[in-house]
Amino acid sequence: MDPLLGWLQEHRADMIAALAALVDAESPSDSPEHVETAGDLLARAATDLGARVDRVPCGRAARAVRARFDGADATAAPVVLIGHLDTVWPLGTVEARPFTLDGHVARGPGVFDMKAGLVQGLFALAALRALGRTPPRPVVFLATGDEERGSLQSRPVVEAEARGAAAALILEPAAGERGALKTGRKGVGLYTLRVTGRAAHAGLEPEKGVSAVEEMARVILACHALTDFGRGTTVNVGVVSGGTRPNVVAAEARADLDVRVSSRAEADRVDAAIRALRPAHPDARIEVEGGLNRPPMERTEGTARLFSLARRAAADLGLPEPDEASVGGGSDGNFTSALGVPTLDGLGPIGDGAHALHEHVRVDRMPERAALLARLIEMI
Repeated sequence: MDPLLGWLQEHRADMIAALAALVDAESPSDSPEHVETAGDLLARAATDLGARVDRVPCGRAARAVRARFDGADATAAPVVLIGHLDTVWPLGTVEARPFTLDGHVARGPGVFDMKAGLVQGLFALAALRALGRTPPRPVVFLATGDEERGSLQSRPVVEAEARGAAAALILEPAAGERGALKTGRKGVGLYTLRVTGRAAHAGLEPEKGVSAVEEMARVILACHALTDFGRGTTVNVGVVSGGTRPNVVAAEARADLDVRVSSRAEADRVDAAIRALRPAHPDARIEVEGGLNRPPMERTEGTARLFSLARRAAADLGLPEPDEASVGGGSDGNFTSALGVPTLDGLGPIGDGAHALHEHVRVDRMPERAALLARLIEMI
């Protein structure tokens, strides 16, 4: 067995203990103080590994944890490992569903998305240190606190660390049971549309009204018509509201849209079409708010090179050759890729159930995933 994989297999119990502590330190995005507490655990663990650790302000969100590990060439561009501490689960969830281990399956809020990925990242670096294998480049480990809310506060920090990096390795969960690595992610757009009409009595003088709801119905159909499955583009009007009473011509209506695109060209096409929407009635008005929240992570030459290295790393370790996947959800890898930084995502755990009650991780696969990451760090 490769020494990296052997060391990590020997320390699997320690990985599980670290995962249990991190999961039970619940950290919902909307509670920065709890995210900070979880960050303290990560910061202490990184400090114990010899990293220089600091906390980076991220506006109204919790401070990010930034740990810097030395490389053999201190002047080389660093490798950046990126993850997030926050989860979608509200405070109190851990009381009802604390960390549990049933055979090889660990459960608990945030265990899959993405606390196991953070643990694997730490133990990959711990294995290299224990075996005296200094990475060729410096490594920066960055964990933010608002990714599940769109990284609105932490995006500048992610981009600042990624600029000039040799590679960005994203510790988000793998895709599927075979642990596919993610070489593409869709871009995400969030829009709010507001239609203003004119109120009138629906029975006495409806002709004097301008129905915002009727206008919104046309808008919804126009938005959904922008979907193009062949190009990987979807537009979904997920929330609609409007009007006040059945006997009043609605003066206002609102709709919230989710847009997913596989390329920047599609993002531009859909954005232009949404902003070009016009009402059928001359006295109605349409307002558009929002836009692209995350640019698409497209499969670039740099990403393809990293994926090829990951396959070689797996072969070195005697592990199955990983597959690659392109997925619909976004991550902070979308930001690093858009900067032109070679980015490989999905280097986190194998499991299932992100944001769902059946969320779980295969702890028996954690050592091999950490070993794959460690070997990849050595090869970049």
